This record gives sequence, C-alpha cells and structure tokens, in this order.
Amino acid sequence: MQSRRSIRTVSETANETAGDFGIVIMAAGKGTRLRSTRPKVLHQVGGRALLLHVIAAAETVVPASRIAVVVGHQAEQVRAAAVVTGVQCVVQPQQLGTGHALQCVRDWYRDTGTAAPQHLLVLSGDVPLIRPETLARLRDTHLQKHAAMTILTAMPPDPTGYGRVLRRQDGTDNVDAIVEQKSLSPDMLRHPERLREINSGIYAFRTDALFQRLGELRDTNSAGEFYLTDIAAMLVHDGERVIAVAADSADEVLGANTIAEMMHLDAILRSATVQRLMAAGVTVFRPETVTIDAGVEVGPDTVLEPFTQLLGNTRVGSGCRIRSYSVVEDSTLGNHVLLRNGCILSGATVDDDALLGPYAHLRPGSRIGAAAHVGNFVETKNTTLGAGSKANHLTYLGDAEIGTGTNIGAGVITCNYDGVHKHRTVIGSGVFVGSDAALVAPVTLGDGSFVAASSCITEDVPPGALALGRSRQVTKADWAARKQAKKAAKDT
Repeated sequence: MQSRRSIRTVSETANETAGDFGIVIMAAGKGTRLRSTRPKVLHQVGGRALLLHVIAAAETVVPASRIAVVVGHQAEQVRAAAVVTGVQCVVQPQQLGTGHALQCVRDWYRDTGTAAPQHLLVLSGDVPLIRPETLARLRDTHLQKHAAMTILTAMPPDPTGYGRVLRRQDGTDNVDAIVEQKSLSPDMLRHPERLREINSGIYAFRTDALFQRLGELRDTNSAGEFYLTDIAAMLVHDGERVIAVAADSADEVLGANTIAEMMHLDAILRSATVQRLMAAGVTVFRPETVTIDAGVEVGPDTVLEPFTQLLGNTRVGSGCRIRSYSVVEDSTLGNHVLLRNGCILSGATVDDDALLGPYAHLRPGSRIGAAAHVGNFVETKNTTLGAGSKANHLTYLGDAEIGTGTNIGAGVITCNYDGVHKHRTVIGSGVFVGSDAALVAPVTLGDGSFVAASSCITEDVPPGALALGRSRQVTKADWAARKQAKKAAKDT
C-alpha cells in the first residue's frame, strides 16, 4: 500500500517546495545605448518603470521580502524606486557581468546571515512584458523536473544577436549549452533555422548548484565579464540536469536597449491594457488614440472617447463617459460620472453621478460629491464640494470645504493665500454665493446664507444671513449727454 505522501500529485509537491523559492532581479546595468542619464530600469513603459513591472510579476510568485534587486549604476535612485515595494537590494559596486551579480547576491546572503532559499529565479529588470503565468510555469517545471538549472527560452522571428540554446537531439527538454551569437560556428550560421531558440536571460536554479560554481567563472572573454550563461555548460559537464522551458510569446522576454525599442514595448503594453478593458465591457472609441497606463482600472459600460488619457493609479467606475482630450491621473471616479471635453484631473476623487467640464481642472486633494457639478474653467485644489453643489463657471476654489446643495456663482474666488500662509474657506450647505465674489480666507459662510454678487467677504457670515461687501452704486442721470455737450462747446 502506498503511503499518503507517495500518492500526492506532483503539483502539490511543487507548491510546497515553492515556499523556499527566492527571486533575484538584475537591475545594475547602465543602458549605454539609451543615451540617457537615467538608469535604464527606471525608464517608463505603460506608465510604470521597467523594474516595477518586473517586481509586480515577481510578487505573484514569492512575497516581496524574498525578492532581491541587484543595483549598481546610480544605485541610490534605483534603490529608492524599488524598496517602496518591500524588496531587498544588493549592491554590485562594479558591473562585471551577470555572473558577478550573482556572486554579489551569494555574498550578501552570507554577510547578512540571511538563509539562502533552496531555489532562485533570476530575472532581468528590463523585461516588463514577462507574465506571472510564465514565471509560475518556469518555477513549477523546474521543481517537477528536479533540474539544477531551467532556462526560459523563446522563438523570435529573427534570433540574430541573442544567445542560442542547444538542446540535446533526443526529443527531451534537456540542454547541452548556451552559445552566444559571436561564438556560433560557421556550420551553425549556415543553418540558422536549426538554432532559432534563444536564451531569454531568465533562469531558475537550485541554489547550491549555482553557488558552488560561481567561483569557477572566468572573465576570459572580449568583454572581460563573468557570464552567468557559462554555468549551464558547467552543470552539464558535472552531470547535473539543465532543461529549457519555452515562453508562449517572444514578446514576453523582450528587453529594451534603445528608446525606439522602449516605445515598442510601451505600445505592446498599452494595446494589451486597452484589449483587457474592452474584454471587461469598456467601450473604447478609436483605441489606437487613447493612452491608458497598465495599472488603470475601469468598470463595465464606461465609454472612453478618442484621445483620452487615464494615467497612474486611476480608478474609474461603471457607466461613466470620459470625453475627448480629458486627462485623468491618480484619481478615482465613481459610477455614472461624466467628464466633458478637456477636463484635467490629478489626485482627485469624484463621487457617483457628478458632472465635470468642459475644461475643468481638479488638482490634488479635490473631492467632488455625488451629483455635484463642476463646470467650464473651474479649478479646485484641496477642496471638498458637497453632494449636489454646483460651481459651473470660471471659478477658483482652493483650500475650501463646501457643503451640500450650495451654488457657487461665476467668477467666485477663494482667496486662500496671504503671501505667507494658506487659509481655509468653509461654506455651509444651501448657500448661494453670487457671481464675482471674493471670499478672503479664513472665513466661514453659514448654512443657508447668501453673498451678493461682486462682494468682497472678509468676515464670517451667520447662517441665513445676507452679506454685501461692495461700494454703493451711484447713478448720475443724463451724465453722458452733458459730457457730450461740454465736449462740443470746447471744440467750437
């Protein structure tokens, strides 16, 4: 009779062992061909740094605390971007190749007293299209096949420039070696169709097998670097198992060495984001014209018109309509919100059924209540506009708290800055503020109060009161006729 342990499935065993998996992300390179002063892995595609895309995929395989990012060129900048995700950072003081980077990781485990995991997944920090499903398959296959090294491969239309994976000619997934492009033999070059499978630079290792051989690497090559790919031949020579797993698409393992290649990745990511949203019930007119970052979420039955931009951590509810040329960044929209043409939102929250624009500008800290209206050329900053309240024309509301059912007339300004400090304006519910009023903060308008048009309000207004703060009008009858007569007499 078989034991309970022996009849368990391979996947159950793999899932248990996966608990002792760690991930290393290579992010130390300079990216010379980008012609940029910024670290390569901090360039953005799909609205997010390359490295952050890779970390997000890695976090679906192991917790962030078991991810180590190797930093080198402009290490502090890269570290600052990475550590907010909860990962560890390992410094590679000199960039002497991928093998040297893993030597630094090995030493980091030893020097910090951190127990190294039994298995390591090694990723590149510039492959933003890598899918979590692919990483999970790489991990599980590595464990199920009891491999010392598992190589993620791909079959691009043109493999030129990539290292090639040489499989054994026995119909298995076993690998003999990885051969760099410049090391291909004349016979190999004569038959490129036989060598289309490329090395992605993404691997899974049994940690002890890797660490034991890192010290054997040599930098006797034209670049003077320690190549991690040399480990494959060492393991095969020692009788260890090295296997290959092919990615579903070559796009997944694409890196970027130039700005043009970066923009190619950006286009792929954004197209995939639009396709994902449309599959979830979002209508996107002229999808090739919209700009939507990878992290954006949009509810079903929302309509996005051409040339809209949804950026950063934006969340849009269901049944909304965002009209052309609106830009929404790091903002949250409820359900059935209408953004008319040309609205700009940054760090704002808009509740259900609100109407905005055209050409409204909501700056950080703006909170627009349910069914509220913010009209053309209205700007808000650090302001709450209560449910059902309206500010429809040519108004600035800064550092203000406005209740429900209040009407703010055209041209109203909260004068929140005295040249040194900001001050708040508090406007109650059911208040009517006439056009062209200036509310000099700090000031409070009580519930149900009225402010006459063109008033300059410098003192609090009690609930239900009417406040006027303007000069008395003087009307001089027949003044124009007398002036014209005086002028005519002078001319004669």
